[in-house]
Amino acid sequence: MRFYDCRTAPSPRRVRIFMAEKGIELATVQVNLRHNEQLGDAFKQLNPWCTVPVLELDDGTTISEVVAVCRYLEETYPDPPLMGVDAKDKAVVAMWDHRFEIEGFLAAGEMLRNSAPGLKGRALTGAASVEQIAALVERGRVRVRRFLTALDEQLGDNEFVTGPRYTIADITAQVATDFAFRLDLPIRQDHVHARRWYDAVSQRSSAAA
Repeated sequence: MRFYDCRTAPSPRRVRIFMAEKGIELATVQVNLRHNEQLGDAFKQLNPWCTVPVLELDDGTTISEVVAVCRYLEETYPDPPLMGVDAKDKAVVAMWDHRFEIEGFLAAGEMLRNSAPGLKGRALTGAASVEQIAALVERGRVRVRRFLTALDEQLGDNEFVTGPRYTIADITAQVATDFAFRLDLPIRQDHVHARRWYDAVSQRSSAAA
């Protein structure tokens, strides 16, 4: 298998952390997003949506989208389980992972892609040219703040996002929180539960992935 990555992009980092937690090592190909390598014909053959990450299987099948890649890896390398252990747990993990992807990760992306000078005409991922909308920066900021508050509330009664075990929901929240820091939206001082959790997940060896 080969993993198509970009070290500077937050989306593939979610998969890198997932793999690090499981001890998975794959041959990796770096895709230069700054030079729009993802828009070239060669990469489009792998992923017509022109996004990273992509996992290429031994039989030539390609899987894009973070959760889809992680699902394949979870089924192939089941230990430790990062997407739940039974029907209820899997559903709860998927629920929080999806919620924090929307309100945290994608909201931070909305801020960045609609404000960064280097992303003019690239306000959405993919092959199509999409112009930036300044008003979406403030909307993204509001959404990120709401995410950080929800994260703190959820962690009030839980060691990790969904309970006593670290899961993909923590990975998504962790990368979203790091993304928010880059956009000058740190965890508030009074969000003591989120700060406790963030210190803990940041000390895991996988955080360096």
